[in-house]
Amino acid sequence: MSPSPVATAATPAATSTPHYVVLDGLRGLAALAVVVFHFMEFVVPDYTRSFIAHAYLAVDFFFCLSGFVIGSAYDTKLARIGVGAFLLRRLVRLHPLVLVGSVLGLLTFVGDPFSHLYATYGPGLTARMFLSSSLLVPYPLVHERYFNLFHLNPPTWSLFWEYMANVLYAVWLVHVRPTTLWLLLAVAAGALCYEASHVGNLAVGFDGNTFWGGAVRMAASFLLGLALYRAGAILPTRLGFPALGALLLLAFILPFVPAANWLLEPVVVLLYFPVLVALGAGAQVSARWATVCHWSGELSYPLYMVHYPFLWLFLSYLEKVKPSFQTQVLWIPVGTLLLLLLAYLVLVGVDAPARRYLRQYLPR
Repeated sequence: MSPSPVATAATPAATSTPHYVVLDGLRGLAALAVVVFHFMEFVVPDYTRSFIAHAYLAVDFFFCLSGFVIGSAYDTKLARIGVGAFLLRRLVRLHPLVLVGSVLGLLTFVGDPFSHLYATYGPGLTARMFLSSSLLVPYPLVHERYFNLFHLNPPTWSLFWEYMANVLYAVWLVHVRPTTLWLLLAVAAGALCYEASHVGNLAVGFDGNTFWGGAVRMAASFLLGLALYRAGAILPTRLGFPALGALLLLAFILPFVPAANWLLEPVVVLLYFPVLVALGAGAQVSARWATVCHWSGELSYPLYMVHYPFLWLFLSYLEKVKPSFQTQVLWIPVGTLLLLLLAYLVLVGVDAPARRYLRQYLPR
């Protein structure tokens, strides 16, 4: 007998906030795609030869999910709990792993056996990079490696904009009328299209040269997710997590065509991802797949926040040892599995206990 179906929008008895199980699963799948993409960036730097060259669009998918879920969880509740309590909740949810990623970034930067970057920058600048990463204050410094806003843990750039989105939501967006919201979305979408046409793609926002591109990506996708929720854009579907996951991966494995990315990528972000979010919110899964989606969602944020310091070690290894291409390719599945294990250990050993401890001090 097959397991009984579980609606992704099922509401736990203790709360009125719906929980979208399939969206959890898709978030985890997107995080996994990001890890593989970052490995491939070093093994096959030419995006036109990479099988997962568009996985950097996972960040736009995260922002869209965030707008949808934040609206669902807090649109009717924020006035009751207050702006301060909302921001404290988001800080407790997000910042422990920001600190964990910063510590891992510091340790791998100082202890990298294949690179002399720490000797180049010294303890003073390294301490500044650590403070920058820990406090989410952008500090692009290391030109030798892509001039990231946060060198010790580069994915932190998207958390910086997630925090900005949360603050804007709490003090302004939660109050805006539908007409205003759609007008803001139109402006942000136009800015996103301009950014794509100006740069040629949407791989922007992570470094000091394209800082404001990150603001454009956040604004367009977060507003889109919020507008979807407020429009009630939940599409009931019989498509389960495997089918929707395959549709999400399709966006990441699209061929990288420099002449067409300026058009293709905004279409994916502004049209394709919203449809997937609406379908994911309305999908149903069996109890077995609900468990998979749950753990996929649980591991998504730890995996996203702890993987890149070890990618720096991998790059240093490639530059110093120069292993064969076959060895490099072998490291992708092995390294991904090890990072998944690390993410699980960080989740159960650090992140979850830290959040449980901090939540007891939150206003009730």
